[in-house]
Amino acid sequence: MKKLIFATGNENKVKEIQEILKDINIEVLSKKEIGFEDLEVVEDGDTLFENSKKKALALANKIDYAIIADDSGLFVDALNDKPGVHSSRYAGEEGNDDRNNEKLLKDLEEIKEEDRTARFKAVITLITEDKEIYEIEGICEGHIDFQLKGSNGFGYDPLFIPEGYSKSFGELSDEIKNKISHRYKALLELKEKLEELIRS
Repeated sequence: MKKLIFATGNENKVKEIQEILKDINIEVLSKKEIGFEDLEVVEDGDTLFENSKKKALALANKIDYAIIADDSGLFVDALNDKPGVHSSRYAGEEGNDDRNNEKLLKDLEEIKEEDRTARFKAVITLITEDKEIYEIEGICEGHIDFQLKGSNGFGYDPLFIPEGYSKSFGELSDEIKNKISHRYKALLELKEKLEELIRS
């Protein structure tokens, strides 16, 4: 396994994984770097894994390198795990963080602090050169605050207080957030899986 293609157009995500995998002898490239930046996939799966698998398979059907794709979401217990797989379009418009946060606060208006438990989940689908499929998950537990706090990060970060902390993801430094985040946990699991596959 010499190359790993990340089925994303997000260069920051690519840099993040390059950093985590820097001591493994694998070159991580974005789909843009191999000429597939126009390959778009409709994320209409019922689960995060369905969406990440769909994105990974769309690329795996065209090239013979190892591929990863990811998806993530916020799952709130009091809302029966919503926004979940629809996290980025919870208020109806894709990627509108302000409206999504507004809707989340409104939906939790009547919910007491102890019942506002939630978790961020990040999933990664890995498809090897031999077309074997592995599913990896990272989870960060926490709860939803009553107001937006901090301007760091994006999405629901200003509302999410991770377990063991009193500050939101929007207030925590990148250094702390990156050590406890769902994405980081999923990427560490991915690293372990890649090392295992290389050894075998």
